[in-house]
Amino acid sequence: MRNRVIIENLKPEIDGGSFFIKRVVGEKVDVSADIFSDGHDTLRASLWYKHENEKKWSEIFMRDHPNDIWTASFTVEQKGFYTYKIEAWVDHLMTWLKGFRKKYEDGQQMSVELQIGARLLRQTAKSYAKTKAKNIVEIALSLEEDTYEHAVDTVLSKDFAQLVHDHPMKQFQTEYDKNLRVRVGREKELFSTWYELFPRSASVEPNKHGTFKDVEKLLPRIQEMGFDVLYMPPIHPIGELNRKGKNNSVTALDGEPGSPWAIGSKQGGHKDIHPELGTLADFIHLIKEAAKYDIEIAMDIAFQCAPDHPWIKEHPDWFLWRPDGTIAYAENPPKKYQDIVPINFESDDWENLWNELKSVLIYWCEQGIEIFRVDNPHTKPFRFWEWAITEVHNQFPDAIFLSESFTRPKVMAELAKGGFTQSYTYFTWRTTHKEMEEYLTELTQTELREFFRPNFYNTPDILPYELMGADSNAFALRYAMAATLSSNYGLYALLTNFLKIQVTRRPAKMNIIIRRNMKCVIMIGMLAIGSPICTPL
Repeated sequence: MRNRVIIENLKPEIDGGSFFIKRVVGEKVDVSADIFSDGHDTLRASLWYKHENEKKWSEIFMRDHPNDIWTASFTVEQKGFYTYKIEAWVDHLMTWLKGFRKKYEDGQQMSVELQIGARLLRQTAKSYAKTKAKNIVEIALSLEEDTYEHAVDTVLSKDFAQLVHDHPMKQFQTEYDKNLRVRVGREKELFSTWYELFPRSASVEPNKHGTFKDVEKLLPRIQEMGFDVLYMPPIHPIGELNRKGKNNSVTALDGEPGSPWAIGSKQGGHKDIHPELGTLADFIHLIKEAAKYDIEIAMDIAFQCAPDHPWIKEHPDWFLWRPDGTIAYAENPPKKYQDIVPINFESDDWENLWNELKSVLIYWCEQGIEIFRVDNPHTKPFRFWEWAITEVHNQFPDAIFLSESFTRPKVMAELAKGGFTQSYTYFTWRTTHKEMEEYLTELTQTELREFFRPNFYNTPDILPYELMGADSNAFALRYAMAATLSSNYGLYALLTNFLKIQVTRRPAKMNIIIRRNMKCVIMIGMLAIGSPICTPL
């Protein structure tokens, strides 16, 4: 009860330490807190941090600023989890030294002050190892035994001030330790360029279903445009029951492939591959070929089922059934998705359900996938994702999860807190200079910056108003904005016929090189809308 220091308003701290902040190797963690005490004694504070594989903590003395604000920073140098905390205390040795200087300048006699200083030094020495303690005791002895003038000169010297700074007198410390953690990942979590295509559309022959081998032929072009992530919608068997046709027709005609997000049929489910795309061996070969071009394959994870998914027969209690005996398909009135059945996460058999869904993620990681674009994660429980992502990271710490969630801000933030590495954003709906500037300010200068990594994705199914019916120049402008306003961004393959942008990445910054034939279009467009292109993420 003798600790007098108060520590509050610590940043970054997400929901009282319930969630971790995010960094990649080489980034800094800037920590601040309000630290104060009663009276006028001198306060000191330290930031402590350590990696999960380290036993010893590292200490950094914090700097004080006006209005009782204290700051310090540390750099994360390896992947995994770091823990950090703050301690603060009243430093009586430092308080004495400041008082000594003032009294000396006032012309006071300092003999008693020298005795007090010697006593405080001896008390301080008890907290340190023998070598350091010996040096401190020797200084104390000199204050007692040297001539008055020499002892005073010793106290007023720069070396003595450095000694007191480097060897604080710690008593009755207040410690702020609330499970404050930093998850440190690989660089691609922060810097990535996504390219989206439908593999069934990759064939060079009209009306012929594309394959993974067709996608392989596109890899050099995708690399040339500067993309390092190739994302494909679900590659699983597509349901035949209630299959949708062209333009959302409820009846599919012969030969119509259906929606890839209607997952599962007699040919298998979430751990199987649509036979017209190729085999598992073909898919693994694509992953390896893409790696030769420094491209990673991102897989779509959509935890939902077609009405003829094997899970429905094997685990009917994982789904909702209507009183007439029919299964409840997905609805967002007035929209109806007759070809998709949502999973009932409130099932009594939820533990087996969770483990099966986790096994899907683990299975594809074992095949070589380490990036997942997760479809509509906000329609599944937050705690499921927090658990599942943690379980995957325990085995595959480099796995990246992109949250495809266009919903309310607090819901999007909660998903990011729960472990999603990157997140879709409202970039799509921000069109004016003011809107863009306000949104970039929110993303970069509020608590969001600690855990919410924006991916400015230009999706094929949701367009900003200015792109509806627009020509290719408008699309190029929008893409250039995404590439310069965020370090994670992507686009759908629709744009590749007219857009070629080469991207070069470096650990601390991103250089965008826009080819000559695009430069005028983009720069004129930026001036036209007044884009905050220089706003840093």
